Amino acid sequence: MDSNKISAILVSLQGKIPPEYAFAIRQKLESLDDDKEYVFLAADLKSPLVSLVLSLVLGVYGIDRFYIGDTTMGILKLVTCGGLGIWTVIDWFLIMDATKQKNAEKLMQIF
Repeated sequence: MDSNKISAILVSLQGKIPPEYAFAIRQKLESLDDDKEYVFLAADLKSPLVSLVLSLVLGVYGIDRFYIGDTTMGILKLVTCGGLGIWTVIDWFLIMDATKQKNAEKLMQIF
């Protein structure tokens, strides 16, 4: 794949993945055929900002965890009303990083 395309893709991913994954994703993109780049670009990445808003508004019901695909934690938060509010408050600080981590894992699975 072209170096300019790779740089453009990495710029578009900035803020949606942890910075430590950028090098690994660059290596994967360099080895990727041009016809498979669309599969990579079509990945359903979640917005960390949306997950934060969901956590602030509906976090007690686990909606934020369901949004990022962490169904086990979502069910636990739903059943325990956000761990009596404790998990909800903790997630206000952790959900954006958890969203970025899930996005990076999703991108790494594509390859």
